[in-house]
Amino acid sequence: MQTLPLRIGAGQDLRAVLDALVAQHHVEAAFVLQGIGSLSVARLRFAGRSEFTELRGDLEILTLGGSLSPDGPHLHVSVADDGGRVIGGHLGPGCIVRTTAEILVALLPRHRFRREFDPATGFDELFVKA
Repeated sequence: MQTLPLRIGAGQDLRAVLDALVAQHHVEAAFVLQGIGSLSVARLRFAGRSEFTELRGDLEILTLGGSLSPDGPHLHVSVADDGGRVIGGHLGPGCIVRTTAEILVALLPRHRFRREFDPATGFDELFVKA
């Protein structure tokens, strides 16, 4: 495992930056261990829903974690608004960094992550190959 600390700057799409990491670092598996920072736009998909909900304003990233693979990221985030209310879900495209995001990623060069349909769940799930 190789750790990769990142600082993602204002105006960048958080998910797009993380999605690009596996190709940039020539790996097929990585994991976001944790992230903090701020967003001006958060697009979250809540459990059991197919559509994204968009939040705008001064949002603090409290937690961020998930897997990165050539098949795309699977990331969960919790954010707090300027009143301290917390909400979380799947991180969607279009989450824009407000000031900064500080992320710690683990690159896993000896593994491959794939998303494959799992008939038991009915969803594309993570399959790990060494």
